[in-house]
Amino acid sequence: MKALTVHPETKELQEQEIQMQANTLYSFFSSILIDELEALNEHVIYTDANALSEKKNPYFIGEQLVFGDALVLGRDDFDDVDVKITKEELQTLINYEVNDFYQEVLALLSQTDINLYRRFEVQKSEEKIPLNTEWVLYTFNIADERTKTYFIDELKKVLESKENVEAYIQKMAQLAMNAAG
Repeated sequence: MKALTVHPETKELQEQEIQMQANTLYSFFSSILIDELEALNEHVIYTDANALSEKKNPYFIGEQLVFGDALVLGRDDFDDVDVKITKEELQTLINYEVNDFYQEVLALLSQTDINLYRRFEVQKSEEKIPLNTEWVLYTFNIADERTKTYFIDELKKVLESKENVEAYIQKMAQLAMNAAG
């Protein structure tokens, strides 16, 4: 099966032939904890779920925050298939520039066992909205400097007091959702 691999340390993108078997992802990442991201239409991006805590390099594929090496495959319903996007097209979607807000927050979160992609729900009117930590970071990243500073300062307090980081993130998600109206 044709795949694309992203290596942020070297900023290399490679085409690779892989054989999808039960242990393929484990072998590629040397980990049994794998995140499955669907940021690309008709594709799946596999990453090591431990990459944040291992302080692997962050980068973006489109607007999707990714850590460490990534394996990109095509997706047809629930099946992995040959990658459909070209190496050149994928290269144009990758941005290795991660701003100071993200860098500082990710350094703080790397001390925890939080998963940026695990879903939780917040309430908006009568509706429950599924969100994740990555969405919270994205939302606070586009806020003004004072709000970003508040977010970071409060996160530091949560870490120092050993409070529940996921509860803090969910609280910030609810605040962001309330501010959105």
